[in-house]
Amino acid sequence: MTILQALDGYYHRLAQRGEVTAPGWSPEKFGWCIVLDADGAPVDVYDLHDTSGKKPKPKLYSVPAAVKRTVGISANFLWDKTAYVLGRTAGEGKRTAQEHAAFVDMHIERLAGQKDAGLKALLSFLQNWQPERFDEAPFRPEMLDANILFRLEGERGFIHERAAARALVEAAKDGAKAEGISCLVTGKQALLARLHPTIKGVEGAQSSGAALVSFNLDAFTSLGKDQGANAPTSEIAAFRYGTALNHMLTRDGPNRVRRPIGDATVVFWADASNAEAAEDAEDLFGDALDPPTDAEEAGKIGSLLDALAQGRPLEKLRPRFTPGTRFHVLGLSPNAARLSVRFWLADDFEVFARHLGDHYRDMHIEPRPRGWSGAPSVNWLLMKTTALGEKFENIPPLLAGEVMRSVLTGARYPQSWLAAAIIRLRAGDDPLSGWHVSVIRAVLTRDHRKKFQKEDVPVSLAPDEPNKAYQLGRLFAVLENAQRLALGKINATIRDRYFGAASATPASVFPLLLRGAQNHLARLRKDGKDKWIEREIEDILDRLTLDLPRSLPLAEQGRFAVGYYHQRKEQFKGRPEEAGHDDNGAEGDD
Repeated sequence: MTILQALDGYYHRLAQRGEVTAPGWSPEKFGWCIVLDADGAPVDVYDLHDTSGKKPKPKLYSVPAAVKRTVGISANFLWDKTAYVLGRTAGEGKRTAQEHAAFVDMHIERLAGQKDAGLKALLSFLQNWQPERFDEAPFRPEMLDANILFRLEGERGFIHERAAARALVEAAKDGAKAEGISCLVTGKQALLARLHPTIKGVEGAQSSGAALVSFNLDAFTSLGKDQGANAPTSEIAAFRYGTALNHMLTRDGPNRVRRPIGDATVVFWADASNAEAAEDAEDLFGDALDPPTDAEEAGKIGSLLDALAQGRPLEKLRPRFTPGTRFHVLGLSPNAARLSVRFWLADDFEVFARHLGDHYRDMHIEPRPRGWSGAPSVNWLLMKTTALGEKFENIPPLLAGEVMRSVLTGARYPQSWLAAAIIRLRAGDDPLSGWHVSVIRAVLTRDHRKKFQKEDVPVSLAPDEPNKAYQLGRLFAVLENAQRLALGKINATIRDRYFGAASATPASVFPLLLRGAQNHLARLRKDGKDKWIEREIEDILDRLTLDLPRSLPLAEQGRFAVGYYHQRKEQFKGRPEEAGHDDNGAEGDD
């Protein structure tokens, strides 16, 4: 099933619940309504903004479908922005006069002979309106460039909602003339959509909307076809897929991941004969991909994913779920006036749920990273482990798409994620936060499961682990601790100076560190604190048999970081007199 076919099918489910507009109509944002008397004179301006939040926001209203504007001038029916409706704009407005004339001419033509009081009032208003009138009451400067509706004085409904207006909209839709084609989406004979709908709400794309399907250059066309004829889609199918996608892309839509993953805005939906089962699948997926902020609820999601990873059937964990529910995930990225499909995945929901459980299991490490309250979102993981300054906008977009695809398909994690996490550690990120180590373990654990790595990675401290890189990480942690206990609070520890070099070229760094450790141990002997540290060092060196690798490949550098994390987090257990010190001698080991 293609993206457009899946969206077309989702439209029908939304339409059954009355959540989307019918063909010929579209939801648009409005903040202002002009009130007209029976003769078409403006008597008031009504503020439509939603004032329930911190600042007023325009509201969505169902209006006659918006026209697709490219470079030409084309007016909407019964509504539009102030440049078209009133001939005024906040900007320079080089085309404002032509836009207003187009709006007036179109309405004079379509409203001629109408007997409805509201339509007659609107026609009279347009025939008598002068743009200079905007500078007088009741009009306000903040109306400029906003969409405008009309209402007849003394009535609650808008003029476009009147029966006569609806009849005109339906007549225009049914009487449209276009080339008949066999629709690629439905397979039926229907009228060709020359231009596809505008998609709004994708982060980073043009605020006026962008095209998912478009042909505006000869290089994009074939066989002499013009625009939409290159991918023949019927007008009704184009309307349905555009309406369904725009519905999901609304700012607080339940089927949208709140924050883009890299540069991709992600939406998802289920196909199921049972609406409750579809909603349950969507709720679970949304919470797993973008966990709730409430720690208790996030913990419940984490427990559910853990159960899935252990092989428990989804229908036993979620009684409302229906086996065989089809699920779709779409990631869209901005590309000038168009949209790029960053990823498109479709499968049974059980498969997605199982892969999310596997991801949660692969990320597991003890102790948990700081702030881990449930199942961390992919976005959070990427921000913590790859983004400069831990800023979401600095997440590498291509990497984000690859990681998301791996999480949802169960495929091998990209090796570039492992490299990025290690690079951030070498650049000075704190390995004791646990997030980098959790990602490193996830990449290496999945590689082991898929036979790309011979050795698995321990979940928690494993003193008997045979891997040399892991033991070197442990050794580095013990040497750092010896320095910290001997010198107290200092500006830079050996971790600050040598972590990257020690993990990459152990043979050239550890002899230097071991010589320095003798001075630290000598100072500790005076206080009687050296015995357990010396035992730790000797035990690890015995496992290494003094055979230090000259260099470590990327995967082994990752195991070094895991060993370091485990040792640093576990070494003070049972030693409460030492547990309160952090790396610089301050309170709090974490």
